[in-house]
Amino acid sequence: MKRTVAIAMSALMLAGCGQKPAETANSGLTTPEIGEFNYIVDRFADMQILRYRVPGIENLTLRQQEMLYYLSEAALSGRDIIYDQNCRYNLPIRRTLESIYTAENIDRESADFKAMETYLKRVWVSNGIHHHYAGDKFRPEFSQAFFENAVRSLPADRLPLREGQSVDEFLAEITPVIFDPAVMPLHKNQAAGADLLLTSASNYYEGVTQAEAEAFYGAMQDPNDHEPISYGLNSKLVKKDGKLVEETYRVGGMYSAPMEKIVYWLEKALAVAETEPQRAALEKLISFYKSGNLEEFDEYAILWVKDTQSLIDYVCGYTETYGDPLGYKASWEALINFKNLEATKRTETISANAQWFENNSPTAPEFKKEEVKGVTAKVITAAMLGGDCYPSVPIGINLPNANWIRAAHGSKSVTIENLTEAYAESEAGSGFDEEFSWSETEVELLKNYLVLTDNLHTDLHECLGHGSGKLLPGVDPNALKEYDATIEEARADLFALYFMADKKMTELGLLPNEEAYKAQYYDYFRNGLLTQLTRIEPGKNIEESHMRNRQLIAKWVLEKSADDKAVELRQRDGKTFVVINDYLLVQKHLGELLAEIQRIKSTGDYAAAKAIVENYAVKVDPQIHNEILERYAKLNLAPYKAFVNPVYTASFDENGKFTGMTIDYTEDFAAQHLRYSRDYSYLK
Repeated sequence: MKRTVAIAMSALMLAGCGQKPAETANSGLTTPEIGEFNYIVDRFADMQILRYRVPGIENLTLRQQEMLYYLSEAALSGRDIIYDQNCRYNLPIRRTLESIYTAENIDRESADFKAMETYLKRVWVSNGIHHHYAGDKFRPEFSQAFFENAVRSLPADRLPLREGQSVDEFLAEITPVIFDPAVMPLHKNQAAGADLLLTSASNYYEGVTQAEAEAFYGAMQDPNDHEPISYGLNSKLVKKDGKLVEETYRVGGMYSAPMEKIVYWLEKALAVAETEPQRAALEKLISFYKSGNLEEFDEYAILWVKDTQSLIDYVCGYTETYGDPLGYKASWEALINFKNLEATKRTETISANAQWFENNSPTAPEFKKEEVKGVTAKVITAAMLGGDCYPSVPIGINLPNANWIRAAHGSKSVTIENLTEAYAESEAGSGFDEEFSWSETEVELLKNYLVLTDNLHTDLHECLGHGSGKLLPGVDPNALKEYDATIEEARADLFALYFMADKKMTELGLLPNEEAYKAQYYDYFRNGLLTQLTRIEPGKNIEESHMRNRQLIAKWVLEKSADDKAVELRQRDGKTFVVINDYLLVQKHLGELLAEIQRIKSTGDYAAAKAIVENYAVKVDPQIHNEILERYAKLNLAPYKAFVNPVYTASFDENGKFTGMTIDYTEDFAAQHLRYSRDYSYLK
């Protein structure tokens, strides 16, 4: 299990991020004291559901609270988009299951109902019928007969029937998708040699083969265009009358209904923008939502990067391409946040030294940036999660993704500290370290330094790793195709790991001594070689890009250590452990791998990317896998975690003027999703 514990809760953080109100904020906004807050909400299957606190929100000005509220509504309004993007059957299945779940004439104590409830909760977690991390389809443990009888017992207006469609026709269409393991088995297939589009359930293409899509977008590439748009980012590619056509996501186009609501709330946020750069970026984002023009998207991204002074910030749009097997098309996601001023001092130190890190990278000189521009980093407090960032969310983000924008204008890097706080609190005292550490020396090392080094690793990964290096002139940004996400995450992780052991960390005051980094090394290799296997079902390959990246790095260095024993696997009492014998030698090997991964990225070497990913990142040792699963099961832990959002209630006076809002943390997981389905369902 990759433990996303990343930060210890500082007194400053709990005191409201060190922020001082510029005007009177709503006195009704209070944050519970740490001892009063119950982080754990629910537990089912392989999931634990958590709450997250929003410390410091009570110190925002009234105007900032108003903007935060409008942006949060925009974040929730796009919820249906990600369901449809993940699989075209997700929305009808979710709505049908919710209708059964809330039916009055259902036996809620039956085994079938309880199994269906768990299945529905898994659908809510993953925004669809495929596991949010592993990518394979959920296996229902309720019977098909139960499902069909329950559907037939519902009034027709409680079912998502298409016009003219009968209940029998609906069942004939939907039941194989749920119950037949051969139908749409994978959200995103990455198997070498397969047609990645025809064998994936993701809904970014329709009736289009991989070869056709690659030729379609390949024809758009101009090797002499040094500022290319992100071709295909906000569209679905379909075949109509034998021709390939893009259906663009925009107001008046595909996903128009939710996008109209998003624009409505963004326009309200625009009226209370904090700064002129923020206002300019929001105006361009709204214009892009209306036009769907990707040139406008790039203009927005540049304006957004330049907005570094606003306290409130957001991601709200078509952003990451992990869900597309070919890496062209972006999922809709939202993360509304504000800056943690005190903790951001750490990331500002890192970004201020970005050029030093670039210059001292072990990569070849021709792959380095001569001048690192516009790297900004901050620690943020998440206030609302939406789309592909909800309910499972990353703990760090670095955007925008376009290489030329990053090179010419820079990027924003964030570490989301209030989420890592929730992870840390929920896992305290689990016994995990004692079970999977070689000795008390490692346990003590992790106890003293893991939260600190996890946090620093995220900072370095997002701020410097993703922002480092460059593509050679003429290299297609999509040259690595289905292997690009794994290679890119490996590049960022390696950059962070390599510099974690550098004396620069203590010189800058980022680590307290030259022993602390060892906690991160030990945890990373233990995770990459052993404990992340708790997230994989027996007999399955690793599919998720971040997990592939971690095994790639750990197994490559393990193999490289065959002679020098820098890191090794040892057996004791029938159990397998990671042992690191020479931490600095491990750093040397990490630098060697970083140099090769950067070469692959910079030159677009698809063959080398394929070879290194397939050789190190995909396959699982079944004997070690079974052992780890057995050991982990005894700890009674959930390998995955997701969140419920807080509930904001705004108040307005008789003239419609915003007068404040309250925050409530008590909504449970099922109630939240049912409310979202009632209030934010805009796709039919």
